[in-house]
Amino acid sequence: MKWIEVKMRELGVTNNPNYKIAFFLDSSAMISVHTEKYGVINVKPLGVIWGKFEQYDSRNTIMFDDLRRNFLMNPQNGLKIKAFREAYKNKSKDKELLHLAQYLKIISLLDDFSSLNHDNWHKMI
Repeated sequence: MKWIEVKMRELGVTNNPNYKIAFFLDSSAMISVHTEKYGVINVKPLGVIWGKFEQYDSRNTIMFDDLRRNFLMNPQNGLKIKAFREAYKNKSKDKELLHLAQYLKIISLLDDFSSLNHDNWHKMI
């Protein structure tokens, strides 16, 4: 969690009034499940958030990750993004988060995200 907090502060997320971050979750919030394909893996259970905060549910929640298997518990709410690697070489070329921001602006007009297929989100922008 410390790494997440440091990175979010460095990126200006935690003190920017334009962001409305409710909370951060780290790997300790993940649960272990067994799958035929991957064996035992940790996944992100949105039910934990939905159980604690009644204003969030499958209609208004999207999680981002560079590993699709992290969405196994809630595949409809997962949006796969490209991993950010080798920052020293790619920081000026990587536009993934800018594209993601455009996509989120487009879908923010919807009341319900649950029917969206985020697999082709790049094509919507």
